[in-house]
Amino acid sequence: MKTPAPPSGSIAPVSIEPVSIERLRELTPARVALGRAGASMPTEALLAFTLDHARARDAVHAAFDASRLMAELAGLGLNALEVSSQARDRRDYLRRPDLGRMLDAGSRRSLADRSGARCELAVVIGDGLSPAAVNLHAVELVRNLAARLAEAGIGVGAVVVASGARVALGDEIGAVLGARMVVMLIGERPGMSAPDSLGAYLTFGPRIGLTDAERNCISNIHGAGLSYDEAAFKIAWLVREGLARQLTGVALKDESAGLPVQIAADPAL
Repeated sequence: MKTPAPPSGSIAPVSIEPVSIERLRELTPARVALGRAGASMPTEALLAFTLDHARARDAVHAAFDASRLMAELAGLGLNALEVSSQARDRRDYLRRPDLGRMLDAGSRRSLADRSGARCELAVVIGDGLSPAAVNLHAVELVRNLAARLAEAGIGVGAVVVASGARVALGDEIGAVLGARMVVMLIGERPGMSAPDSLGAYLTFGPRIGLTDAERNCISNIHGAGLSYDEAAFKIAWLVREGLARQLTGVALKDESAGLPVQIAADPAL
């Protein structure tokens, strides 16, 4: 029997080549098509899951090497200030997220002593939920970011290393310093395929009480994700545009893709 021709004006069906499960597994680190052994997963898949889970837990509880970060930032010519949140230890930090959003009294006084001069941009490096990510990636990202910001004619007014930090701690730090914008580099919640992922959160006009809708985020900065230079390019582009338009968050879209390699200082370009 002959297949009837499609009605005039209709779209003919398109034949799609099926993608093999093996090919899908090559395209993602996600756990797909693991197979099974009886009612359970194969031993190899179970052991891999257990290992990745252990790596994620280790990343959360890794020691934050603030002193090494301070020394390496000094090697980049950046005079950083070290502060702490109100979370007294890692146990406090994990059980009381609110404490990680507020500076302790001594740190607030230290920052207040540094305020006064106009600060265009403050960069805060916080341990977050993966100190391992910050220890591994933060300094190299700052090195690349400083170069990209220089292309745009933007200087870093202050650098702060914060222990026991949640993202919103950058709001208070930026407000005390009088910064027009703050970039918070922080360890992201470890995933089963990326325990060392770093994130960057940008906030214009930082002040206590802002929500995530008022920030821009660049995430997945790690060996198998965004490279340091790719991330630095996106962050610098958003900093330039955020300062020029005086906003960040849902009103500022990342349109940096496809732009020239060099970031022009002129916001109109």
